[in-house]
Amino acid sequence: MSDITIPGGKIRSFVERIENLDSEMQELSEQKKEVFAEAKGEGFDVKILKEIIKLRKEGKNERDERESLLDLYMRAMETASPEQAKAA
Repeated sequence: MSDITIPGGKIRSFVERIENLDSEMQELSEQKKEVFAEAKGEGFDVKILKEIIKLRKEGKNERDERESLLDLYMRAMETASPEQAKAA
């Protein structure tokens, strides 16, 4: 064996901190589910709320660019003839 010393106390500290964070994350996840359930109970569409949250995380420029591309693609698709779709 080698004469390498492993700092067991330090390892235990890291492991316990990570375990505590995992526990906190689980608790937060449960709280989030409860909020969505409450919103649903009051008649709100949870999918739409999640979409709003997703959009708020994006920057305005990202949203604008995505919406522009979506609009461009939709117009291109609507103006394409059925024969063009079959050729692809």
